[in-house]
Amino acid sequence: MKRPRTRRWPVLAPLLLLAGCAQKERPQILVEEAAKPETGWRSVARDEDVAKIEALGAAWAEALDAARRAGFSRQVAGEGPLLQPAGALPRAAPSPGAYMCRLIRMGPREGKGAAYNAFKPFFCNIGVNGEQLSITKQTGSERPAGYLWEEEGSSKRLIFLGSLALGNEDAPLGYGDDPTRDMAGVFERVATFRYRLVIPSPRGTSKLDVIELVPAPVQVEE
Repeated sequence: MKRPRTRRWPVLAPLLLLAGCAQKERPQILVEEAAKPETGWRSVARDEDVAKIEALGAAWAEALDAARRAGFSRQVAGEGPLLQPAGALPRAAPSPGAYMCRLIRMGPREGKGAAYNAFKPFFCNIGVNGEQLSITKQTGSERPAGYLWEEEGSSKRLIFLGSLALGNEDAPLGYGDDPTRDMAGVFERVATFRYRLVIPSPRGTSKLDVIELVPAPVQVEE
């Protein structure tokens, strides 16, 4: 007589369950990557100014909308690429030298200020300090000055970080010395030998300041 076969699965099943439980209970090792330190202009700029530059698109939209609704559509259109948010061209870095600069302010902030205001031209200078370009307004009661920083991955704009000299002050403070004087913006080329410095939410009453820069005429001595 043949012996009946013994079923083995009732013994194997608990062993498999135990193996599964043991596998689930293995400790998991989590490896957290350290945050990469900021480099370039972001390593220098205050968080508030980084946020302003990142929100530049919204500042453009609000400022242009306010100017057009106030009846300045013709003036905005007349400036061509200077007041077009997408007007930036490659190779933003300007040549050092003397420039004629002109300020346009758009969009009242907190109900104060004009919707559109274009000022008379003034002299400013593009200088070089080592390998870094600088901008300095040379006349007026408010004189911005600062440095242009390359932006990684972009050939269409440089980042401006500077400060504001007031009244009879001989020189502006360094960026970060007084947050109430700090300025941050974007420098772009919009045409041949035509540049702009765009400052969102500047000190004052406007939503957006746009400074046009064109080379100053060369004076030939007789």
